[in-house]
Amino acid sequence: MPDTMRAWRTHAYGAPRDALSLDTVPIPDPEAGEVRVRVHAVPLNLNDLERITGGNMMVRPELPAIPGMEVMGVVDACGEGVDDAWHGRRVVAIAKGATGGFAEHAICPVVGTFPMPHDIALPGAAALFFPFHLAWLGLFDRAGLEKGESVLIHAAAGGAGSAAVQLAKHAGARVFAAAGGPEKVALCRELGADLAIDYTANDFAPVVLRETGGRGVDVVFDNVGEAVMEQSMNALAYNGRYVMMGFASNKAVADEQFLVPRRIALGNMKLCGVLLSYADDDRAGLVKTALGWNLPPARLGAQIMTDVIRLVRDGAVRPVVGKVVGFDEIPAAIEAMADRRTTGRTVVVVDPEAA
Repeated sequence: MPDTMRAWRTHAYGAPRDALSLDTVPIPDPEAGEVRVRVHAVPLNLNDLERITGGNMMVRPELPAIPGMEVMGVVDACGEGVDDAWHGRRVVAIAKGATGGFAEHAICPVVGTFPMPHDIALPGAAALFFPFHLAWLGLFDRAGLEKGESVLIHAAAGGAGSAAVQLAKHAGARVFAAAGGPEKVALCRELGADLAIDYTANDFAPVVLRETGGRGVDVVFDNVGEAVMEQSMNALAYNGRYVMMGFASNKAVADEQFLVPRRIALGNMKLCGVLLSYADDDRAGLVKTALGWNLPPARLGAQIMTDVIRLVRDGAVRPVVGKVVGFDEIPAAIEAMADRRTTGRTVVVVDPEAA
């Protein structure tokens, strides 16, 4: 095995084409509780963009740093305390500290690493993990969406949105999907949305209220944030659940006090937060004590992965891959994602010979 690998690194924050540099760096070794993944493919995430531009992020890595929070590949080394049965497994995983994925090898905590069977081929295999886990946690674990209920899904043609449309429909819910432009609206209908709304042509709240007889929906699945929040609350039914998935429209408010308590009280609604960061019991306890956060258990992630794989094999859901690019195309591909010129997930193939 060679001692070095190729990796895209941020040396100074800026636009992707300017900030990213393709470097040769040492191959890292896993520490206790970690595995090293020989990367086959990298699905791009909006969080990756912040590690390039210097936008809002909870933890700023020391520069130069390798962006990339999610990888798919094969485990080729195990750290102390990790069952050696992981060695050689085809997996999907979150990279350590949500960085390090834009490389030929990545270090990943084993609690955020899950087997990916060979019968699910690339690029779909690389596109399943984060969107379907986020959607599952938001819809079912947090909001408790049930058959016969209704849900409004924002950014429904994106990664998590397209997963949420399919999972909600499969669960027997009535799905309202909001997306931008005719092409994305058509995709939402194809995925099973009962009503797809082009938010560039229509305000979604009046449409939802009209179609629900003025009642509103039981659940709002919101990974857009500030730009849609007030109208979404107007479209929520009595005792409805508002799932806060992300803040794509304005990440700056993610750490500001911008919610008005009286607005929540007058809406008679429930707010549900979602953080996808699996932990074992020891780490979850430490984080709870130190920060007051509640992390989902790794065993829940394993159960979600099992259920999602079953649904994919049954043909009930599918990963939505909008574009497949090569490793050398990462700067242009993440720039296109930042400009909202993408549908579904963009998957970067790092090893063209991988299956």
